[in-house]
Amino acid sequence: MELLSNYSLFLIKTLTVLISILLIISFIVNSKKSDRSGSIEIKNVNKELDSIEENIKKNILTKSDFKKFIKAKKKSNKKLEKRLFVIDFKGNIRASEIVSLRREVSGVILSCKKGDEVLLRLENSGGTVHEHGLAASQLKRIKDKKIPLTICVDKVAASGGYMMACVANKIIASPFAIIGSIGVLAQVPNFNKLLKDKGINFEQHTAGNYKRTVTMFGENTDKDREKLNEQLEEIHLLFKNFITSQRKNIDIEKVATGEYWYGENALSLNLIDEIMTSDEYILSMKEKFEITHIKYKPVKTFSDKISKISSSFTNKAIGSLEQKNHDKNIFK
Repeated sequence: MELLSNYSLFLIKTLTVLISILLIISFIVNSKKSDRSGSIEIKNVNKELDSIEENIKKNILTKSDFKKFIKAKKKSNKKLEKRLFVIDFKGNIRASEIVSLRREVSGVILSCKKGDEVLLRLENSGGTVHEHGLAASQLKRIKDKKIPLTICVDKVAASGGYMMACVANKIIASPFAIIGSIGVLAQVPNFNKLLKDKGINFEQHTAGNYKRTVTMFGENTDKDREKLNEQLEEIHLLFKNFITSQRKNIDIEKVATGEYWYGENALSLNLIDEIMTSDEYILSMKEKFEITHIKYKPVKTFSDKISKISSSFTNKAIGSLEQKNHDKNIFK
């Protein structure tokens, strides 16, 4: 028994040493890679769609009909002079995809020639003002270069997401995409009463009357709240002015209420220009443009990979629980 215990302890120590060595090696390797930039991944969408079509036709047509199809396709193939660049932006509260977006936009601007266009597939429910303002400014670089920019919203472009979308020459949304939420939100819990009940004093020292307005732990005053509301109104005005500078035919006071609308209603309010999914739009452009999807791939560190695995596992677990809860409520 003692031998088994000693052996187990030895194994644990050995594993600890091995893991420590691996972590040190990983740190050294990653530090050497830290200066390396990522790369732009290019995908020919036309070829991808053609491959899908050919695979299906091969399985549903007779051999002779399939040969005729291939022959006709080769005959009708022509070199497309214009190019449609496709970029994806899936946002979060901090618009962290901006790291990739800025490089993708630069790549497009450097590569575009006369007649080329850009399509951004956007999914973003908003977040911090400065991050989404920067993301919108990155898209405006395309428009400022007189390159036609279309933005497709399949799911959501709300709040900061709509700030990005409004930059486009044309906004297309699916019938049930969530559009709008043109407003500003600030919310914070306050634990001051709880701290007092526990006999804990909270001190905060500032220079400048409004260095800090409402806080989580201090005692908030009406003056603090009034100043915060003033700041929110100021941001809201900037938001509204930006939208009207990009979309001239919009009744901003009617839509800047913080409400959101689904595709069809958003169209009637001139928040968008057309109802269509991004897939439908791409198919409609297939015969007119060489469609190129570009994606910036940053160098992945060891910690990034671990974080991705952990995040994937957590998301699957949460998704499974949400689905079970949904099914339970629907099918009870």
